[in-house]
Amino acid sequence: MTDGKDPRSSDNPQPPQSGSLPGGSTADRWEVIRRHLEAGKAALEREFKPTPEERLKILKARAQTLAQEAEHDKGDDFYLEVVEFLLANEKYALELTHIREVYPLKDLTLLPCTPSFVRGIINLRGRILSIIDLKQFFELPDTGLTDSNCVIVLHSDELEFGILADVILGLRSIPKDAIQRSLPTLTGIRTDYLRGVTGDRVAILDGSKILSDSRITVHEEMDSSLTQFRS
Repeated sequence: MTDGKDPRSSDNPQPPQSGSLPGGSTADRWEVIRRHLEAGKAALEREFKPTPEERLKILKARAQTLAQEAEHDKGDDFYLEVVEFLLANEKYALELTHIREVYPLKDLTLLPCTPSFVRGIINLRGRILSIIDLKQFFELPDTGLTDSNCVIVLHSDELEFGILADVILGLRSIPKDAIQRSLPTLTGIRTDYLRGVTGDRVAILDGSKILSDSRITVHEEMDSSLTQFRS
């Protein structure tokens, strides 16, 4: 038996269905919507009441997120973003700001009448790049060419060329305050292009010096050879 009441009566209020809000003025209709939203919010708050332990975990997580965001915002002021690579089993790095891309060494064309540290040229998607072997330039042991060799493409507003790397080790963020000036074991011409050394003995090269030094930028001497290559 039922008491004859409609289950949809005021004793069991139902939320208004979409497109069927109560009549009346626009202000009345928005007031109904507002009440339902507030009721839904209150219901959610009643269902989720974190314990003191859960609240502490939430606060710690928020603090950690804020700390990571603050560390990220420091950016270039505190860190160097570099590409780390091997030359003759020694670790070197170059700052990302001077690097356009890293590319596997393919189809190297040798050139006559060029300095010994100029390995040759490659055609990189229509761009002709000279390839500089820093091992030859720094007078390091010549380990030859392998399938692991890659080209680090350096660029500036004036020119672009490739640096030959034995192996690419990856990207790395180095705190600037952890960079030492040099090491006694680092001698010879490479010290002229050294920005600093990390605690684990990675020599960070100064890309701007490499790009601007006339001893390396031999592109003017190679103009005739490049013209023959393009033709």
